Amino acid sequence: MKKLLFVAASCLALPGIARAGLVTMVARDVPIGPRALQAVAPPIRFNMVGLHWRGSGSVAFSTRTTGGRWSAWQVADDDTDGDPGPGKHDGNVVWVGASGGIRFRTSGSIGSLRAYYLWSRVTTAPRRTLALAGSPAIVSRADWMADEKIVRAKPLYAKTLKLAIVHHTANTNDYTPAQAAAIVRGIETYHVQGNGWNDIGYNFLVDRYGNVYEGRAGGIDKNVIGAHALGFNTGTVGISLIGNFTSVTPPPAMQAALVKLLAWRLDVAHIDPLSKVVYTSGGNLKFKAGTVVTLNAISGHRDTGPTECPGNAAYALLPAIAKRVSLTGLPKLYSPTVSGSLGGPVRFQARLSSSLPWTVTVTGASGVVAASQKGTGATIDWTWPSAGAHDAPYTWTLGAGANVLPATGTIGVAALTPPVPVPAPVVVNPLSSLTATPAVVSPNPDGTGGYVTAAFSLSAPAAVTVKLTSATPGTAVPLTLLSTNLPAGQNSFSWSLASVPDGRYSLVVAATPTGGTAQMQTAPVTVDRTLSGFSVAPSVISPNGDGVADATAFNFTLNQSVPVQLVVEQLGRVVATVFAGTLGPGVQSVAWNGTVNGVRVPDGAYEVVATVTDALGGVTFAAPLTVDATPPTLTLLDPASLRFQLSEPATVTVTVNGQTTVVSEPAGVFVVPWQNGPVTTISAQADDLAGNVGATVTYP
Repeated sequence: MKKLLFVAASCLALPGIARAGLVTMVARDVPIGPRALQAVAPPIRFNMVGLHWRGSGSVAFSTRTTGGRWSAWQVADDDTDGDPGPGKHDGNVVWVGASGGIRFRTSGSIGSLRAYYLWSRVTTAPRRTLALAGSPAIVSRADWMADEKIVRAKPLYAKTLKLAIVHHTANTNDYTPAQAAAIVRGIETYHVQGNGWNDIGYNFLVDRYGNVYEGRAGGIDKNVIGAHALGFNTGTVGISLIGNFTSVTPPPAMQAALVKLLAWRLDVAHIDPLSKVVYTSGGNLKFKAGTVVTLNAISGHRDTGPTECPGNAAYALLPAIAKRVSLTGLPKLYSPTVSGSLGGPVRFQARLSSSLPWTVTVTGASGVVAASQKGTGATIDWTWPSAGAHDAPYTWTLGAGANVLPATGTIGVAALTPPVPVPAPVVVNPLSSLTATPAVVSPNPDGTGGYVTAAFSLSAPAAVTVKLTSATPGTAVPLTLLSTNLPAGQNSFSWSLASVPDGRYSLVVAATPTGGTAQMQTAPVTVDRTLSGFSVAPSVISPNGDGVADATAFNFTLNQSVPVQLVVEQLGRVVATVFAGTLGPGVQSVAWNGTVNGVRVPDGAYEVVATVTDALGGVTFAAPLTVDATPPTLTLLDPASLRFQLSEPATVTVTVNGQTTVVSEPAGVFVVPWQNGPVTTISAQADDLAGNVGATVTYP
């Protein structure tokens, strides 16, 4: 009986669910008992799993396939870099295939363990459609179907790129092209909604077939700051090999794709792949902040932090990879530098991969060439006197023929003739539309989570500060969350309030435009740990009695006995009161079948609102719920071009001439890719997120 009770509790503890279109993720705490081996009933069928744990020990796990076979034990790998804190490990998410069971084995001191179960739907192998001049064909975020809705903030950029850092995902090495895309989608969801990062951590990923995937958004040729090497994220490009290369050598197709990707990306930054780079650590457990580290231009993750990544077999290949990169795409221009200032000597320097005719060109603001120099050799070194130069800015270009990617830049304000200052326009109030979501944050008992996101708009560039303030005595605020210069446009930032005591606070945003005065807006936010882990699972239900997603459960944990009210609202109007009464501390789960007095509520978008009454008064938590009991309607518009129309977003299974393709499409018209000759037979069916299955469409 005790074992049965243990399994049931493990299914309900701290439920957190993230549904990202093609990816569903549910988090559960795993009780740590005296037994070294523990079997746990997972909350969902899953094909990926990630672990977070505290302590100095290690965790191993084994999964049971849906066919009933247990996998070999594997030790959870800790190759993440989000700044988890001493003794806290955020492990990689691992592809395990369709599974219905899991068991854990701990070694050493483990204080807590949380498992993240993901079901990443396998669709079709993605296309490689994204490419710039000289780059390999890349699977874009749109093509691998990234969930842009869960991205927490806009990308940040480094001024320059200094080096590349190679990782492995510590995943399986046995996957299909379609499964590779599902793995990337699962990694994105886990990084954002499990680890709390702004987006997927890597800048690029490479699968065993040689497909290159765009990682963190912001531009494949731009210096996007990722979350792949703690203390070394700024000015580096993180490339992760999909697989585990501790003892297995990356396959030839993967190596070739990595070489081509590195050759192009380092060429864009004019970095010699065989060079050394001096980097000042931002701080991690291996290199404290301020430590100066000399690295190879192509380094492994283990060179920058306390990890075995990218595995011994992949790491041993890096010198050979760097040599291959150095011989790919020649000739090249390396390390362009400009020193000096206008009105005095300005020196241009660079190296070439071989002796070539080169040119330095300086162009004024009017587009007229102000100076130029030609030469031949493997070194570019020329000094422009620049006497009398005053029409700033000047644009400079270092080139060595049509086959070499040129380097270019600008030289600043002339020293001899400073421009006449023009008063900047005074912006009265650049700040608007401030929101703070969620209005109530509930950090997890282990000190994680508790994120609040501030979103606001700027009509002009401004110096922005964001502070957390409170009138409650004894709180450690005001706390400065952000202080930086921001451009005009929409802005969004997230912070964890896990270290902030319970209380009612305000996010205060102050924006000071150039030549203007500070303007402020405030938004309320409450920190309350009485109720934590509030979720609605599943968040899409179809209460039509067909046995699929007919009901849902409102799950949460209480740390004390309090009055609780659970209601379902639509547009602010209470549709159903599901529960009202006092509940004690511990895990709670309240079921609802989508009916009021036996009558099913209409299809539509709803909000589940939980209200607890504690020392802060009435504190409310909300989560979305969709009721959808109507099957999707799929219409075949044109058999020859495979053009269809959907009444709502759905997954469509299409069999053409006996070959099956699965696509996920929004409402509206779409075309199924097909290049295998004339279409003779079609069978297609759509199913939506609620599990409703539409009528089969056939042709002829």
